[in-house]
Amino acid sequence: MDVIVGTAGHIDHGKTSLVRALTGIDADRLPEEKKRGITIDIGFAELDLGDVHIGFVDVPGHERFVKNMLAGAHGIDLVALVIAADEGVMPQTKEHFDICRLLEIKTGLIVITKIDMVDDELLELVKAEAEELAAGSFLETAPIVCVSAKTGEGVDELKTILRETALSVPSRSDETVMRLPVDRSFSMRGFGSVVTGTLVAGEINEGDELELLPINQKVRVRGLQVHNLQTKQARAGQRTAVNLGGVDSAQIERGLILAPVSRLRATQIIDAHIHVLKDAPRPLKTRTRVRIHIGAIEALARLRVLEENGEIKPNESGFAQIRLETPVVTILNERFIIRSYSPSRTIAGGRVVDALAVKHRGRETKIVRERLNNLLSADNAKNISLFVESANENGLLRNDLAARTGWRDEVLDKAIAESNIISAEGVFLSRKAFEKLSKATIEIVAEHHKREPLSRGMQRETLREKLFAHASLEVFRCVLNSLENKVVADKDIVRLASHNQELSPTDKTLRDQLEELYKQSSLAPPTLDEAFEKVGITANKREHGRKIFQLLIDAGLLVLVANDMFFYCRAIEGLISQLKKFADQGKDRLIDVATFKEIAGVSRKYAIPLLEYFDREHITRRAGNKRIIL
Repeated sequence: MDVIVGTAGHIDHGKTSLVRALTGIDADRLPEEKKRGITIDIGFAELDLGDVHIGFVDVPGHERFVKNMLAGAHGIDLVALVIAADEGVMPQTKEHFDICRLLEIKTGLIVITKIDMVDDELLELVKAEAEELAAGSFLETAPIVCVSAKTGEGVDELKTILRETALSVPSRSDETVMRLPVDRSFSMRGFGSVVTGTLVAGEINEGDELELLPINQKVRVRGLQVHNLQTKQARAGQRTAVNLGGVDSAQIERGLILAPVSRLRATQIIDAHIHVLKDAPRPLKTRTRVRIHIGAIEALARLRVLEENGEIKPNESGFAQIRLETPVVTILNERFIIRSYSPSRTIAGGRVVDALAVKHRGRETKIVRERLNNLLSADNAKNISLFVESANENGLLRNDLAARTGWRDEVLDKAIAESNIISAEGVFLSRKAFEKLSKATIEIVAEHHKREPLSRGMQRETLREKLFAHASLEVFRCVLNSLENKVVADKDIVRLASHNQELSPTDKTLRDQLEELYKQSSLAPPTLDEAFEKVGITANKREHGRKIFQLLIDAGLLVLVANDMFFYCRAIEGLISQLKKFADQGKDRLIDVATFKEIAGVSRKYAIPLLEYFDREHITRRAGNKRIIL
């Protein structure tokens, strides 16, 4: 069993000495740390207890280095809260403890160090102080172990209790994809770039292709180490060093995330549920600039509080939108810490409710708050339904849901199958949005028929622009297909299945007159104005005449050959037959304009437009000044 234990506590309370007494490893690796005698950055050590292998994350206790402490606090399974017997509970003891509670660490123990420096009476007072601090928290019933790193007293007992406590740690959730927040990086001669971090979920295998986010750099795993030993695979809950190929060490910095390729996305807007500490100096208000610690990164951000009064008071919880100044990578339900901008102080913590949120308008606040409250208590299937519902007619792709949740394929597919959503050719839409689009489609097409009774139907693209401007083409097609018994999509026209173009006796006479006119005109048709004049359509009724004329086009009786030049369809078909007959009789299948005029019996006025039309329709092909009959 692999367990990550994080130390916590005030500066100079013996955290590093305690780790050294347990493991024999000095977690202070920097020359500056050894020179000054204090921990500046996070350090690491291992302890093998047989059936339990512990990875220690030793954190700095100085208030100036809390951000470094937070970089190591993610991913720990249990905390060892260290309190020095000669000083008792101090400011950073409380701040570190608050951080552990805000991160919702569930398990831990209290270690009282430097017991060789105090008498029994003072030791009992410090124990009582520790119990008072832990009252009502996850450490309320935790073991309290008294130790001297100097003399070794209590170290063996601590190892026993560490093992027992570690065995009680709940198993890590296996719902999410592999993630390793990078808390350290360096270059090794002969190996190249190396990153280290706590593998918070999933597995890494030698040879895997992964991605460093948010820089979107693809990398390959050239080698792995767990507890300083080479291995082919690292698992969740292990301190892991990864030798990466395909990236320069100068590109890597603390806070990057190692994840599967194209699975997660960077974001700068997060919807979250936040709890403000009881002793925070003031409420959290909209526009407050803060420091967000999520994974191993620290990022500046501004808040937009979504509560009615625009603030979250100390010791209260509420929803807020976090608008980050730099991209971060996070997933649903990930915990984070909020510190004040200046002076830096831990004031709140929270949980991600929507990792890929959009900016909310003021008038939407109540609706947004209700949605976030539903997400907060939802199961996986309900989460999917709510995410898709919030996308309205835009819908979401499977990749969108994967990035928002961070779930593995099996978990995601199961949640999708159990949720109340519709797949429109791979775009997921809520039933409510789908039914709304379907109903609106019928209404808009019906309105078009009412307004244009002589029209064959509504232009497909016009319908899409009016109603599906924010929806994908897949959603548009799916809605039309679902309405096949009510709506007919015929090429570029959409009409109701019940629609028929009933003409009045007068209009029917006009249509017949126009058809007969073009039929008799054959290959020398009139212009539209000439046709209207001949059948008695006056200038003030020209628009109505165009609609009747369009019926002949829709019925395939007339063919548009050139601008405002329509021919009777049968006349065109007859001319094509003549051309093919001429070609069959000849040897070279070539004709010039003069020959074509003779075959068709038309003037140049009609010959040139007809030949260009035949070129477009691949009846003929131009070859210099002549045409080849195809």
